[in-house]
Amino acid sequence: MDYEQFKESFERDIKGLMEDRGLNVKINSTHMEKLNESYDAISITPEGSQIGVNANLNHIFKAIERGVNYEEVAAKAADSIAANLQNTPDINIDNLMNYDHMKSKLTMEVVSAERNADMLRNVPHEQMEDMAVVYRLVLSESTDGRSSILVTNNLMNQFGITHDQLREDAMKNAPEIRPSEIKGMCEVMNELMGHDLMPELSPQDEQMFVASVPDKVHGAGVIAYPNFFEEAAEKLGGDYYVLPSSIHEVLLVRDNGQMTSKELEAMVRDVNATQVAPEEQLTDHVYHYDSKDHVFEMADKFEERKAEREELSSEKASVLDDLKAKKEEIAKSAPENHEKPVVNKSKGGEAL
Repeated sequence: MDYEQFKESFERDIKGLMEDRGLNVKINSTHMEKLNESYDAISITPEGSQIGVNANLNHIFKAIERGVNYEEVAAKAADSIAANLQNTPDINIDNLMNYDHMKSKLTMEVVSAERNADMLRNVPHEQMEDMAVVYRLVLSESTDGRSSILVTNNLMNQFGITHDQLREDAMKNAPEIRPSEIKGMCEVMNELMGHDLMPELSPQDEQMFVASVPDKVHGAGVIAYPNFFEEAAEKLGGDYYVLPSSIHEVLLVRDNGQMTSKELEAMVRDVNATQVAPEEQLTDHVYHYDSKDHVFEMADKFEERKAEREELSSEKASVLDDLKAKKEEIAKSAPENHEKPVVNKSKGGEAL
């Protein structure tokens, strides 16, 4: 079965599979354009409802490519769709268009500006080096996932708000409902494995930290939070590199000379190529935070700025050395004066 045959069969069969599970639904085919990914999908909406779920056809077809038979793939997809429909949050459409009600759900995320250039034309965002800060409304969250809406220019206009107001409200709200967490790598690994297999290190001894949000979903957006970089600098004790592990988290590595930015960037590129799904990749670049100048920038920009600063410092030192040498030369060449100075003393206004 090729992809086109699969699409035709799946769109035809899924309605019946939903009915077998007691759900009367409407099926529409669509093409989804999302941040970091686009895919063919079908939209499954219960009769009489305005809220449904989308099924990623490209993702489902991959199981068939791996050798799973069509009937099993369709049945598992139907089970997942039915579960998601039953867990769909009860959303009041009137509230959805009420910004005063919805702004308490505002969060911030970061994505690759280059990979999402077309989408960002229709999305309010801020540039952050080669990344973009975007805004999302998180409607509900559970262990099964979350329901959310990306804020587009159209939605922002329907709310009747400005880009500045959206940004200001998100900067206040996001850190409250999805606070940033910065943990040592050893602590994170022990949490993932469920036991203390790695020795716990003190913050002073840790070289790498993980920054995200409590549920680890789209947590890389914490780097756009107010005062995040300053708080991280205090925890790490100075300058550090920022590695875009994925859209879900970033890694913070102390700038202590143990690793160069080129070594770190090679590591990021390798991990992206072998371990991170394309739709979850952030960028291949490494960033740096200068805790003295309070500057977040790409690591190569920092190194250029550092080299220029060192060059200026060297030139200044050279000028001072030249001035000192010149002063010493003048002092050596000046004629010695052996005459005793004439001192005029006076008493009562008369010269003595």
